[in-house]
Amino acid sequence: TETHVVRLAVDKAGETRFHDLLRGDIVIPNEAVDDQVLLKSDGMPTYHLANVVDDHLMGVSIIMRAEEWIPSVPKHVMLYAAFGWEPPVYAHVPLLRNADKSKISKRKNPTSLLWYREHGYLPEALINFLGLQGWSIKSDDEEFSLDEFVAKFDPADISVGGPVFDMTKLDWLNGEKIRKLSAEQLATRLASGGFAEGWSEAQLAEVLPLFQERLKRLDEFLPQSAYLRARPEPDYEGLAKKTKKADPGALAAALLESAALLEARSEASEDEREQALRAIAETHELKVGALFMGLRVAVTGATASPPLLPSVDAVGAVESAERIRAVAGQLTPAG
Repeated sequence: TETHVVRLAVDKAGETRFHDLLRGDIVIPNEAVDDQVLLKSDGMPTYHLANVVDDHLMGVSIIMRAEEWIPSVPKHVMLYAAFGWEPPVYAHVPLLRNADKSKISKRKNPTSLLWYREHGYLPEALINFLGLQGWSIKSDDEEFSLDEFVAKFDPADISVGGPVFDMTKLDWLNGEKIRKLSAEQLATRLASGGFAEGWSEAQLAEVLPLFQERLKRLDEFLPQSAYLRARPEPDYEGLAKKTKKADPGALAAALLESAALLEARSEASEDEREQALRAIAETHELKVGALFMGLRVAVTGATASPPLLPSVDAVGAVESAERIRAVAGQLTPAG
């Protein structure tokens, strides 16, 4: 038997009109519609036939999909008519765009939900962010829960302008969601997600107040907290830029005096120790910021870190003092 395919016989005269929930009436000339293959030579249905039959049998009433499917709607409308079925309501949403307005590509952009989970994005943040793509909650507040989204979502409110998939905004939103968690909840998220190797949940709950305000993603915890577990390599280049107006000898002397103070007065309050450190800076004719930057780089290794004195307490007064002395030794002029 000769093999053959079954095609959609399109009457090229006239036009196909359908209503789009977001775009109003759309008219496509039939001459622009090809005679689509419906059954392949092996008897298997193609997408267009299977899609229409499956949606009808499942009782689908609204089809919401990307705008790039608009040219295919006439084929589907013709098939619904051929079967004598009532077609569903169509709503074609705009494609997500990069910041430069180019189309998001699977080859160039992370489009898998697993990627976002592996990089420490919270499910509630991603749901919130995706909900904002072409839609808003009609208030100044860009944060909402899934329940709020379900209660207030109306497809008619979707904008057909190309929404920008802004990773910077996603990071901001994810950080806001992180800060709404309790320390115990955040510890559980970090531990269960594999973002806190080597830390127990109890240990995490103790140190998270240092980092919760700074985290944008869960995968930032281990890099940010590394100085608590091992002596870091100080960012001497960054320190030099931040303290270029300070005399290295005076800074080294002030660091040594600060190390002794922090070691001897580890039980004093943060305020008492801060005032004492300010007095040391004044004694050595240094700006307070220069001394604190030296201490920060010594204790945490970086010019930007969690608060200084809580970091000293987390590292331990003795270890912190040793780190400070090591940095002071590098700043002391030779000879």
